[in-house]
Amino acid sequence: MSDLDLVFGGDLAVAAHGDLAAAGGSALGQQRVLRRLLTNAGDYIWQLTYGAGLPAMIGQPAQATGIAGLVKSQIFLESAVARSPAPSVTVEADGSIVSLTVSYSDANDASAQAVGVTVSA
Repeated sequence: MSDLDLVFGGDLAVAAHGDLAAAGGSALGQQRVLRRLLTNAGDYIWQLTYGAGLPAMIGQPAQATGIAGLVKSQIFLESAVARSPAPSVTVEADGSIVSLTVSYSDANDASAQAVGVTVSA
């Protein structure tokens, strides 16, 4: 299965032949994980519980354990993420900057994947 190649917050990618590029496989899984983490719950009117809501935490005191727990609970909702081995979530908070790295195995081909996000208040 494939979808448009669109990284959250970016522009649609263009293929070599000038058409819109498609993402499939592990790249599609990474796009979906990133979209889930960066979408606020309630933003999709047809699926109100979708999204971890990390952007809504900007400006609040960083709670690394709370962020890690939220990410772990959301990441298992993506079919691209294998249940075993369990994904690892690393959260580093330094003042107003929070860096998050999620490492997981792709459910389709068992390849190691990583998605990272850095936000500042």
